[in-house]
Amino acid sequence: MLVSLSIKNVVLIDQLTITFKQGLCALTGETGAGKSILLDSLGLALGMRADIGLVRNGTDFASVTASFQIENNHNVHSILKISDIMLDGDILLLRRVVYATGKSRAYINDHPVSIGLLKQIGDSMVEIHGQFETQGLLNPQTHRAMLDLYAGIDDDLSNLWDTWKSSELALDQLQKMSVIACEEEEYLRLSLDDLNKLAPKQGEAAELSSLRERLKYRDNVFEALNCAHALLNGEHDPVSQAWSELDKISDKAGDDLDDIISALTRASSEISEAIAAIQSFSVSLQESDANLEEIDDRLYALRTQARKHNCDVDELPDIQDKIEKQLALIENSDEELAKQKNLCEKLRSAYIKKAQKISDKRKVIALKLNKLVQKELVPLKLEKARFVTEVKPLDEVEWGANGMDRVRFLVSTNPGAQAGSIHKIASGGEMSRFMLALKVIIAGVGSTHSFIFDEVDTGIGGATADAVGERLARLAVEKQVLVVTHSPQVAARADNHWVVRKSGDKCAKTDIIVLDSRDGRCEEIARMLSGADITPEARAAADKLLDEAA
Repeated sequence: MLVSLSIKNVVLIDQLTITFKQGLCALTGETGAGKSILLDSLGLALGMRADIGLVRNGTDFASVTASFQIENNHNVHSILKISDIMLDGDILLLRRVVYATGKSRAYINDHPVSIGLLKQIGDSMVEIHGQFETQGLLNPQTHRAMLDLYAGIDDDLSNLWDTWKSSELALDQLQKMSVIACEEEEYLRLSLDDLNKLAPKQGEAAELSSLRERLKYRDNVFEALNCAHALLNGEHDPVSQAWSELDKISDKAGDDLDDIISALTRASSEISEAIAAIQSFSVSLQESDANLEEIDDRLYALRTQARKHNCDVDELPDIQDKIEKQLALIENSDEELAKQKNLCEKLRSAYIKKAQKISDKRKVIALKLNKLVQKELVPLKLEKARFVTEVKPLDEVEWGANGMDRVRFLVSTNPGAQAGSIHKIASGGEMSRFMLALKVIIAGVGSTHSFIFDEVDTGIGGATADAVGERLARLAVEKQVLVVTHSPQVAARADNHWVVRKSGDKCAKTDIIVLDSRDGRCEEIARMLSGADITPEARAAADKLLDEAA
């Protein structure tokens, strides 16, 4: 619910903080005192359009902060989580600053945010209904959601819709791929035939390039290998000679020569291994049947295929495998398409079955809603009016995640007249009373907890005004309701009462006063009944209204 509203430098308001309570909250005061400024200020905090005319003369900026207490299951939590905004307990702060230059800034719990996000959060917290601002009824796009909330329709049709549409998209892509593949089948088969003949291997190009370098300088390599072999295998082997000389005196030197003789033995063994490796390498070069021309031809063929498929030579085996799979898909395309079509039909049937069930429920609840709203219209001086919840089927191209129906709230204000869109038929006051009647019936549903009615009692009085007050009080049992009113009958029903007054001549200023005593409320209601000159009769009538409301 709305806990408080802090306003600074907004038109006639210098600095003001209002603390609100649960139940029916009435704001009264003379015309021009500034009640509309309070609503405009709240609208700023909720993300509505900023007007630099709201900035108080002589100041650089206007600031408004609305504080809300929210429940743990309110949908605002998921919106804030997506935006990485953390709550401090259960308090949510919406703040808007409008500068005299025309710029404005928005904040949620002191985090800078976009105006769009502020409005999204604001719309989920407060619903404002005025003579020309009855959004719920004027916007047909909200009617289906309002009916579904009242009907308790929570079937997750959107998941089934998304799955069905995803399967249709997959079918479309499969059909396109099949057409393209069939058109390219001859090219793919020729390409696969070329690759199969070539039989490319991973890393082959690097091996061939290395072998090519060795073959290119084979004569030089042979000469070096022969020279090394001659040096290591010659008659004047220094290691053997050294070992022989030391062996002659080994019995005279004792153990001191053991380490030296062991090292020479190891060296002799290493030289023998090197000689064997040289001989093996020489034999492999001599016996190799590869030649530079064949290697160059192979490298050219591999690189040609790589250019053809726009890839590296080492990727050719993967391309070969991919083409094999594409050709397999062509061969099995009819079977795969049949499977996907069958899946689409099953999902479509499941969607229709579930959507039809929801549609049937909507029609039943619509009739119930019509009767209940109709009953509320009589005491609201709309006894000749008719409220109709129209549930009509959509063409298949218009089906969606919310089903196969178009839901509209229609009204007629004259007997025998055809029901039509409310904004074309009802006056401003009638629209507010239609909305009040509807909200009283569906008060317990939806996450919005705070409702504001701006002069919903315009143009009515007596028993009708009392009926409006009684319904506002009923709505306030489930929700927090703020009403700006000129009706003493409505004000008398309030659980909490504030009076808005304008003071000062040269520098006018708006103040708000809490009426927390019966005497104070009685005096304000008497003023509403009789005007500036409050008579004893007016006070007596006010006292009676308070007694009746109690």
